[in-house]
Amino acid sequence: MELQTLERIECPLLLARVGNTPLVPLQSPNQAVQILGKVEWFNPGGSVKDRAARAIFETAIAEGKLTHDKTLIDATSGNTGIAYAMIGAALGYRVELVMPANVSAERKKIARAYGATITLTDPLEGSDGAIIKVRELALDRARYYYADQYNNDANWRAHYETTGKEIWQQTRGRITHLVAGVGTSGTMMGAGRRLKENNPAVQLVEVQPADELQVIEGLKHMPSAIVPGIYDSNLADRQVAIDTDAAYRETHRAAREEGLFVGLSAGAAIAAARQVAREIEQGIIVVILPDGGDRYLSTALWS
Repeated sequence: MELQTLERIECPLLLARVGNTPLVPLQSPNQAVQILGKVEWFNPGGSVKDRAARAIFETAIAEGKLTHDKTLIDATSGNTGIAYAMIGAALGYRVELVMPANVSAERKKIARAYGATITLTDPLEGSDGAIIKVRELALDRARYYYADQYNNDANWRAHYETTGKEIWQQTRGRITHLVAGVGTSGTMMGAGRRLKENNPAVQLVEVQPADELQVIEGLKHMPSAIVPGIYDSNLADRQVAIDTDAAYRETHRAAREEGLFVGLSAGAAIAAARQVAREIEQGIIVVILPDGGDRYLSTALWS
């Protein structure tokens, strides 16, 4: 299905600014390997999730599934929820979010600032607990449109149409590796498919927490989690497991040595990109940096 642009449904100019984020050079441990960060906090809602949320809204509206008498509801670890809330405010739709109680205070406050209603779930159950709860609430179909980002094809299609296309154009087709964390998996599934179509030799590298005990907001340990329906375990060429301590260290290093104030999932992705750079002889690695560090100031990351 070809995605419509939000401009066709008279979306405010603000949302037309979603996408077309820059690539910035990062320090590489291998002089023959260039690492480029896709800086997704340049989106108006401050994260990569603006892309999927915009596509989910536009598709639901175009198909008549989301009307002004319904509330859009979904489970989120924070960034998609903020994007939903921003777009809902801009277009005049109510938004209700279900998220783990341990999501950073900043994310909760930003979503509420946009007018979203929030239901919190057991932090020990992580994003899976939020998914279970939202499925229960969404049974009231007269009240809710369940966006279901984990199983909504508009999620990965947004990255196929935008993120992957942008990366190919920005690197002039010279990209050799794409490194991205997987949560809903939409970024890797969409951008990865697009890049593989352009050049099957491009290597796709998934970043996941090392095990179910490693907590990296926004990422899923797929073997122990509710696996998103849009996730294809056969798409990526390899997976790199990162533990929380390594993600913390790389997040701090990026800020103090490169002036890049990134979120924890971005730190994990940079750690994986640097690992790949050490292992190959030459190449151009693009790493997705989902959001900035300002959404984590109240967490242990910056204690």
